[in-house]
Amino acid sequence: MAVLMTEPSANRPLPARPGPSPAAAADIYSISRLNREAKLLLESGLGVIWAEGEISNFSRPSSGHWYFTLKDRDAQLRCAMFRQRNALAAFGPREGQLVLARGRVSLYEARGDFQLLVEYLEEAGIGALQRAFTELQSRLAAEGLFAPERKRSLPAVPGRIGVITSPTGAAIRDILHTLAKRFPASEVLIYPVPVQGAAAAPAIEAALDLASARQECDVLILARGGGSLEDLWAFNDERVARAISRCTIPLVTGIGHEVDFTIADFVADVRAPTPTAAAQLVVPDRQVWLARFVQLRARLLAAARRQLHDERTRLAVLTGRLAQSHPGARLVQHSQRLDELEQRLNRAMALGAERAATRLQALRTRLSSRSPAAALREFQLRAAAGLGRLQGAAQVTLARAQARLELAARALQTVSPLATLARGFAVLTRARDGALINRADMLAAGEQFDARLAVGVIRASVLARRS
Repeated sequence: MAVLMTEPSANRPLPARPGPSPAAAADIYSISRLNREAKLLLESGLGVIWAEGEISNFSRPSSGHWYFTLKDRDAQLRCAMFRQRNALAAFGPREGQLVLARGRVSLYEARGDFQLLVEYLEEAGIGALQRAFTELQSRLAAEGLFAPERKRSLPAVPGRIGVITSPTGAAIRDILHTLAKRFPASEVLIYPVPVQGAAAAPAIEAALDLASARQECDVLILARGGGSLEDLWAFNDERVARAISRCTIPLVTGIGHEVDFTIADFVADVRAPTPTAAAQLVVPDRQVWLARFVQLRARLLAAARRQLHDERTRLAVLTGRLAQSHPGARLVQHSQRLDELEQRLNRAMALGAERAATRLQALRTRLSSRSPAAALREFQLRAAAGLGRLQGAAQVTLARAQARLELAARALQTVSPLATLARGFAVLTRARDGALINRADMLAAGEQFDARLAVGVIRASVLARRS
């Protein structure tokens, strides 16, 4: 590291006698070397920095580079922004403009001027707000506050509309005028809040929570007139965004002009470009509705006329048919027919009764000549004899069958598995499918099986298997 020599202090005693010159042993710097090493120290020591100041002495030579001075109340700093960098600038600097510059501290070796090599330049204040806006927008979007599936539909005909805005601004006048013109039937409830300044964001948040808690309105409008980014900043506040997201009432924003976008616009259910457009969105146009009503009335009257005409035609047809078949004439005809049928019925009943009496007498005569009493006695005797023979044969057959049964039972007992089970053996079946187990490899370790004993069944599981 180079060490700079300083002049002797005036208070330091001089040597009593001249000695060798100090320059003979010192490392003497040339101006070029000194400036070069100072430049290296500055560039490596500070790195990239941000500086804020007011532009003065701005110049743009034919090379395309920008040269200017940044100053504040107490000091100033020379700056250079080369053409490759200033081509990306979003604005053209002007004298007296307050800017925010990012760059590297350096030294212009030719003149020994301390300077800032600017890589990026933005308007002070606006740039910081824009970065804060972009950061909050990205974070809330990642949380899903802007997701389309969160958006709710607006009611077709709101009974009451809540308006959250300044009660003295132009926005409330435009909204009330538009609502009264388009659909005066809807009521309007105003939640007065400041729309600018430090108190605006907490007041808007409180109004949103109050409207959501009271549930007095069918739809809400959050609005204010146009202004700068700073003027609209309350609507970029995270507290307002989260209050909108938790609001249970559909909400429309109408903030600023068409080109103005705020965080509140992204979170809201619907974004309108202006307060007037927001009022137009929340209510139908009464002229359209009146025209629709006129159209429906005309269709209803036409349908009623057609229905009346059809009913009149049907009534005329039924009247003609009734005249052709009068019930009085038909009643006379049916009465005469009834008398005729009654006479035929009486004659038929008398003839039938006479025939039935004659047939009954003939049946009685045949029955007396063919009495079953004698045949019945003979059948009784034969039945008694047959019953005795049947009982004897049955006893013989039963005795033979019982003997065969006892013989088969003894044979079956010799081969019955129950006898085997009674001696302490068991029949094993697999629990999952009832398959008979006769080999150890049919069961895996831990698998369940059933063991049938002489009396009852035991379910068990395999602890281990031996071959």
